[in-house]
Amino acid sequence: MKLKLAIQKSGRLHEDSMKLLQECGIDISNGVNKLKTEAVNFPLEVFFLRDDDIPQYVEDAVADIGIVGENVVYEKNKSVEVVDMLGFARCRLSLAVARGDHYEDVQFLEGKRIATSYPSLVRQFLEKNHINAEIHEISGSVEIAPGIGLSDAICDLVSSGSTLLTNGLKEVETILQSQAILIRHRKFNSEQQRLLDKLLFRIRAVKKAGNNKYVLLNAPNAKLKEIIGLLPGMKSPTVLPLAEEGWSSVHSVLSEDEFWDKIEQLKAAGAQGILVVPIEKMVI
Repeated sequence: MKLKLAIQKSGRLHEDSMKLLQECGIDISNGVNKLKTEAVNFPLEVFFLRDDDIPQYVEDAVADIGIVGENVVYEKNKSVEVVDMLGFARCRLSLAVARGDHYEDVQFLEGKRIATSYPSLVRQFLEKNHINAEIHEISGSVEIAPGIGLSDAICDLVSSGSTLLTNGLKEVETILQSQAILIRHRKFNSEQQRLLDKLLFRIRAVKKAGNNKYVLLNAPNAKLKEIIGLLPGMKSPTVLPLAEEGWSSVHSVLSEDEFWDKIEQLKAAGAQGILVVPIEKMVI
């Protein structure tokens, strides 16, 4: 039996999904224009689909699992279960208006025309804020709609914001923070769940590694207790004596979120020769 996975057939989410599978040690050949392939060394079959279609394929159990953006899952509102937040392809679904517009709050949208590829999410936002506005559903090039007179505002995915700036727009409201997620259908049997658990074990080891750094440093023994106190690690730091008397080598793991603050504190505490090494996999 093979687990059937649907991923985007092209674009950034495709590239990030394939990279994740590679980091999980899963060897997949993705030939030109191939819509389906199988992993060489893991019981996995991969379908390459339009991202908008993935929730439907998963709901219907044509695919067992899928990697897709939160924005697509919530827009399509299919009966699927979110298994894991994958942490890549981060963006936000935001409302934007012309740079010259005087926008104070959502009441600005009352009676306005909004162009978007996400009508359901925009409708929910408007209803929540008791705003009556006209939604124009379009696909692609949403950002040009105000410039050609189609709408007064847009709602689209934003990453850096450079596309909005280029088209004379400014971001005014964020409707949804989005990232890639792993979804599954609701008809799993025990064998499918066993295979999914094996895949999740690998995915979470890769994610954990990406959020942490391995740190090696030299510490004077007189300052060892203070330095160890700054390095909790997974359990506790590893301490090894150096050939030079009065010094020890300390090995530990730091999370990306606290990394720079901790490094500054370690330097101030007397640590020297600090080396930082990326972690490929991290199994707890």
